[in-house]
Amino acid sequence: MSGLVRRPVVVWLLAALAVPVLLTAVLIPARAGTTEEEIRDRSIAALQARGISGAEVDVDGRDAKVAVPAGVDPGVAEQVVAGVDGVRAVRVEGGTPSAAPTAGTAAEPAVAPFEVGRTSNSIRVRAAVRDQQVKDAIAAQVDKVLGEERELDDRITIDAAIGLPDAATVAALIQALAIGTGDASVRYDGTTVTLTGKVPDQATKATVARAAAKAVPGAVVADQLQTPAPPKPEISEACRTFQSRLSEFTRQYPINFLSGTSIVNDATKPAVVQAAALLKSCPAARVEIAGHTDDLGSPASSLPLSERRAAAVKATLVRLGVPAGRLLAHGYGETFPIASNDTPQGRIANRRVELRVLQGNS
Repeated sequence: MSGLVRRPVVVWLLAALAVPVLLTAVLIPARAGTTEEEIRDRSIAALQARGISGAEVDVDGRDAKVAVPAGVDPGVAEQVVAGVDGVRAVRVEGGTPSAAPTAGTAAEPAVAPFEVGRTSNSIRVRAAVRDQQVKDAIAAQVDKVLGEERELDDRITIDAAIGLPDAATVAALIQALAIGTGDASVRYDGTTVTLTGKVPDQATKATVARAAAKAVPGAVVADQLQTPAPPKPEISEACRTFQSRLSEFTRQYPINFLSGTSIVNDATKPAVVQAAALLKSCPAARVEIAGHTDDLGSPASSLPLSERRAAAVKATLVRLGVPAGRLLAHGYGETFPIASNDTPQGRIANRRVELRVLQGNS
């Protein structure tokens, strides 16, 4: 009897121990899959930022296998992916290895992380340098470029092992950032040169980017510098009054058509010529050419007739020198009469084309 009591207890204990094991077996692959996908996406993005496209990345756990096309230095690809957060090991296949340094030629020394920043009244330099002489040279460069208007925010430390060997790395950046006012910075973290802040114009932005690329050859440059939005062009008096002048023109110079036709005839053409002159007075304006008919035809025939009338006026305006991109031809058939179709005069008035300013014009 005692054996029968103990056996269920043992079974329940084994089941309780098995449940966490089963949950771990189910959940860990799911989390690993998500992590692998994220590492793969980050690796491809880092390769593309370095100018390497067409690469394929497979991730197993935290180990990445990278296949690169011919012409890509596999060493560079390995360095880029190795710097991606989450990657433990990298194996690269394919590509074209770069030539090894010849005997007696030293490899390009690594650049230690640094930051050069600008505020309204100072230049900030955060870097490790090899010795006091390099530090003094950087301070002298700041004095030379800025004079007494700004001062050096000195955050320079001396480290003979990893420090910058000379002031040349940051000198060009100091000169570039001296242009303009406000906050801007160039920061190198060991893999990427990040440019942030505001500069006065595109020329200064390009100058800072070139200096950053020269300071750290081969590094990824993330240019996030902002320039002021260009000022909106001033609207001329002709454009300010264009809509009212166009409305007045439509009332004074109707563009009408003979029944059943879409021909800009001799009676209609003078009004179209004047419309072209009006459109040329405001080159920024875009206009809808709206075609209409009377109700003598069926709706099935009226709509295409109105479209042909609008197209005919557009073609004439283009021949008279109005850019086609400023004109939108549209037919409305008999749906918008401006007079009664019960009289001949009303039907003539409805067989027309009207010009209207398109919404969104300056």
